[in-house]
Amino acid sequence: MSFDSDTLWVAFGLMLIFEGVFPFMSPQGWRDKMAQLMVLQDGQIRFFGLVCVMVGLLMLWWLG
Repeated sequence: MSFDSDTLWVAFGLMLIFEGVFPFMSPQGWRDKMAQLMVLQDGQIRFFGLVCVMVGLLMLWWLG
């Protein structure tokens, strides 16, 4: 699997779109979720991050 710089920029743009939809559509809901995130333990946040990375890698492997 090879990536060119255009693919990387498209992926980055899509990430920004997905990350921006929730705060744009529901700023109060986003703020509430961030407040809930602040009370989680480090291990819980790391586990969520690990799951996201693994799902992303699985998707790249499956699509590639």
